[in-house]
Amino acid sequence: MTWRSSHEPVCDKDTEGRVQLRIDGRPRNLGGFDVRRVLPSAKRRMVGPFVFLDHFGPATLGPDQAMDVRPHPHIHLATISYLFEGGVMHRDSLGSALEIEPGAVNWMHAGRGIVHSERSPERLEGKPKPMHGLQAWVALPDDAQDSDPFFQHVPATEIPKGAGEGVSWTLVAGTLGDHASPVRAASELLYVVYELEAGATVELPDHVSERALYVVSGAVHCGGEDASTGTMLVLEPGPVSAHATESAVLALVGGEPVGQRHIEWNFVSSTKEAIEEAKRQWREDDVSRFPKVPGDEDERIPLP
Repeated sequence: MTWRSSHEPVCDKDTEGRVQLRIDGRPRNLGGFDVRRVLPSAKRRMVGPFVFLDHFGPATLGPDQAMDVRPHPHIHLATISYLFEGGVMHRDSLGSALEIEPGAVNWMHAGRGIVHSERSPERLEGKPKPMHGLQAWVALPDDAQDSDPFFQHVPATEIPKGAGEGVSWTLVAGTLGDHASPVRAASELLYVVYELEAGATVELPDHVSERALYVVSGAVHCGGEDASTGTMLVLEPGPVSAHATESAVLALVGGEPVGQRHIEWNFVSSTKEAIEEAKRQWREDDVSRFPKVPGDEDERIPLP
């Protein structure tokens, strides 16, 4: 990976026309706070194994407001939570209970089934609550769909980082050059967060077959397209650079495809039958498949 700094837009001939598709995040309201939903979209269902991407914030909940996502189930996917600002208390049916902080990574491998909740930390009760981050779902490969669930928290101090002139990067998951994230992904993927000063350029890695660049904030010129906050550019294979026309935060996601996936509510699977069975078991409160969440046993989100 390389970078360079310039005060003029970079329009290398070999990186122009490298955008397959442009996706604008759609607004959604989730329990009192707004998000931009980027994946899945009508234009593109997946990028590599990434089947879902929500961008929430930046926003500040008032002292009398809170994030209260009650216990709900997942199958056959892994969730990735990454914060730029704020804090979220995670609890799950494995007994995990900890707060994710900015720069850290929460990786929840649902496997055959897991239940979790996401709420504002008790330490912020009665206080303003800043919120800004990304949540992604990664579809598991066929041979990992019914594996044992696990939860992995990686502190910010253990996430690989680097910096050059006008560019810094954080390797959330996957590999980047000689660097490897400690996140235990079940398939080959890539998730990098970049921060670019205005005028800086970064050449994006292309060792995976599918990639998309999401603009968290600011504006860039990439592959012949201009993009600003809330826009995803799905990239063609091959060399491509991103030039910051103003200071920007970017998320590059992608990897190798895992095959077609069906999505319904919080369930992702290679077969509709697996989703129907999971729906039945959640509806019937089958704790053999979906145990209660210790410390958050009294509530649950019903099947729609």
